Amino acid sequence: MLSIQNAFVNYGESTVLNDVTLTVPAGQVVCLMGRNGVGKTTLMKSVMGLLKPKSGTFYLGDEDMTRWPSSKRARAGIGYVPQGRGIFPYLSVYENLLMGFESTPTRKPDTAALDRVYHLFPVLKQMGKRVAGTLSGGQQQQLAIGRVLLRDPKLLLLDEPTEGIQPSIMQEIEEIILRLREEAAMSILLVEQFLDFALKVGSYFYIMETGAIVLDGPVAQFNEDKAREFLAV
Repeated sequence: MLSIQNAFVNYGESTVLNDVTLTVPAGQVVCLMGRNGVGKTTLMKSVMGLLKPKSGTFYLGDEDMTRWPSSKRARAGIGYVPQGRGIFPYLSVYENLLMGFESTPTRKPDTAALDRVYHLFPVLKQMGKRVAGTLSGGQQQQLAIGRVLLRDPKLLLLDEPTEGIQPSIMQEIEEIILRLREEAAMSILLVEQFLDFALKVGSYFYIMETGAIVLDGPVAQFNEDKAREFLAV
């Protein structure tokens, strides 16, 4: 579903992604791990088209999307939940959800899609009239994920979904990712610092260090001793 080949991305004169090659197969959950500041969020923004690569190629399925703007990527089926959630704090929960339809062909609310999200996250229906900025961190994360799932994306980018949320909601998000994986409903690229969470939901892993992929393989073959030197703080 996603293929990145030999990607270099710079901030000014500084190289942040250094010859990154990565694949997310259809229907699989791929975990991208590494310490803070190694380039994980830069990679996610590059996939979404928010940053332009200096060189390298990005494919969505068989299509070269390297030069596509973010809007075209969204319409083609990429959903992005950024680190920090990116909700609209002064809009209601329901109004935030409606924003999820902006990149659909009709830009109109889909009742069936809303019902599916409410089934996954019942709290969003219960708190539909609440101002989103008053929700807890975990509830805001549910809102951010739910808003993206409304469009039923082919490829879901999740950047640190467990950051700053309570264990009960972390468990709910874990169950939803596992359900999506079991249904092979979409491909997921997950950036995650919490190792246990990543290994539970992922099928394949990549570890980054200073902008480069230094270790990868099936989660079933994850070697904690090898990984520790790149993950330990």
